[in-house]
Amino acid sequence: MFLLMFPQVMSAGRSADGREVQIPLQQVAPSLISPLSAAPPSHRPANLWPSSEPTTQQGVPAGFLPLHGGFRDHFVETPEAKYCCEACRLVLCQPRQTECGHRFCNSCICDILSRPNPVCPADMEPLFRDKIFKDVCCHREIMSLKVYCRSEANGCQEQMSLQQIPDHLNVCPFFEVPCPLGKCKERMMRKEIPDHLSWKCKHRETTCEFCSTKMPLTDLQKHKDTVCPAFPVMCPNHCSFTSLPRSELSGHQHDCPKAQVSCQFHRYGCTFKGLNQDMRQHESTFAAEHLKMMANRNLSLENKVEDVKGELMERYKVLPALSSRLSELENQNEELREKNRQMEQKLATMQKLMSSHSEKLLEVELELHSLRLLRDEVESLRGTLESVRTRLAALEQGGRGGSGSTTHTLASLETQLNRHDDMLSVHEIRLADMDLRFQVLETASYNGTLIWKIRDYKRRKQDAVAAKTLSLYSQPFYTGYFGYKMCARVYLNGDGMGKGTHLSLFFVVMRGEYDALLPWPFKQKVTLMLMDQGPSRKHLGDAFKPDPNSSSFRRPVAEMNIASGCPLFVSQTVLETGTYIKDDTIFIKVTVDTSDLPDL
Repeated sequence: MFLLMFPQVMSAGRSADGREVQIPLQQVAPSLISPLSAAPPSHRPANLWPSSEPTTQQGVPAGFLPLHGGFRDHFVETPEAKYCCEACRLVLCQPRQTECGHRFCNSCICDILSRPNPVCPADMEPLFRDKIFKDVCCHREIMSLKVYCRSEANGCQEQMSLQQIPDHLNVCPFFEVPCPLGKCKERMMRKEIPDHLSWKCKHRETTCEFCSTKMPLTDLQKHKDTVCPAFPVMCPNHCSFTSLPRSELSGHQHDCPKAQVSCQFHRYGCTFKGLNQDMRQHESTFAAEHLKMMANRNLSLENKVEDVKGELMERYKVLPALSSRLSELENQNEELREKNRQMEQKLATMQKLMSSHSEKLLEVELELHSLRLLRDEVESLRGTLESVRTRLAALEQGGRGGSGSTTHTLASLETQLNRHDDMLSVHEIRLADMDLRFQVLETASYNGTLIWKIRDYKRRKQDAVAAKTLSLYSQPFYTGYFGYKMCARVYLNGDGMGKGTHLSLFFVVMRGEYDALLPWPFKQKVTLMLMDQGPSRKHLGDAFKPDPNSSSFRRPVAEMNIASGCPLFVSQTVLETGTYIKDDTIFIKVTVDTSDLPDL
């Protein structure tokens, strides 16, 4: 029985136990498989070959085409000359037509085109790849030509069109195929598969007559000789049991009377070895010796137990000290971990501070460079001015007895002198501004902490009492390089409720360059502190959380918001009688909590 399976083209046979075995066509005729054509793709006509089978651009299975050149099949009638390739003279395979009208197999025309300066072998006309096309009509006519089966030599007398050969080869009983069992390398006609699988194949499935296990025939003898549990084997001790199943041999060895065994008291020192059948007599004869061996062994074990007990007692004595030492080490380890954590936090803080300081230093260097250039320019102007003044004095002396032209020159020089004076004034103003900016940059802080040094306390206090300068502003400081801009404001003679009795200290939010990127209103905790310069370091401080509804902490629209803080920060009596003033200088510290600020 033969079966044609779709969509995968298979041939069929039966194994020795009657099961159907499928054989793919691409496995049975590898000699017919050829590479894909190099021609461009075209319309693929319908065919019954599966998508998994490689096909050419004209829809013909690749295994059906010759490796090179045209078809070598046995045609029923001799093909006409128009169906033959001009190069190989065989029937055209995937025909291509040239501009001069001649036809070639696809593989033949590809060989010709690969040569330098290709020409048609029929008329020696030059060939061009883009002038060669597929001859679909000729291909269709060739595929309808009648041929004999390719297994004609094996006895098949079938005739069919060339296009029908693949379908026929899938069912042809005379077509040579390999054994479907895979391991067998033999080839046979398809009709011989059942007999081969039943009687001839060395790899056919068979059953062990002892344990009924199924396996290939080639493995049967090895199975019997090594692992078959029911295969009869002889006792290796040559006892009365001449044959027994292999699975029972292990249990028989334990009870076999002729097995060589050791006395069961060998662990206690008995060295007797003999046959199983002599062991009972040995045990009864040497029972007293066996008991003595056991007693000696027991005594030895008791001595060892006593030794172990003594050793354990010694270790138990050391155990409390070891436990105490372990607790100490754990505490030390915990302390070291805490110190390590604190050091890591300090290191991270120092790294952030160094980063901000490096940026600040770069800005200071740029400002300093600009300041040096400005100073050089001012010095140059001063030199020019002195030169002009010298010339002017000389002209004044010489012009007292001179003419009107000298007077005109003198007027011109006076004009230049006035212009230079004006330029010098402008540069001096710029220089003063640059000095101020440099001082601000030099003292600016970018980590949320301000240390404000106020010199000449007594004079500034008298100015405040006399209402000349009521308050002082600190230099700006920041929560980060791109953070909030802030400053402090102090009334040395007090403000509001504290006027005349207290020092009033306030916190001010200023308009910064990066306010658009920051969250508002300002919500960071603020700590105000008067630094104690004595050895006790009893600093005075106060802290507050900003009121989000206060206008003092909204985004500034002017240069700075309304100050907010402590009118009664410290009484003047405490301030002036303690160690808060030294060398007529006080220090004020303002700290803003930056731990929960987002990173920009």
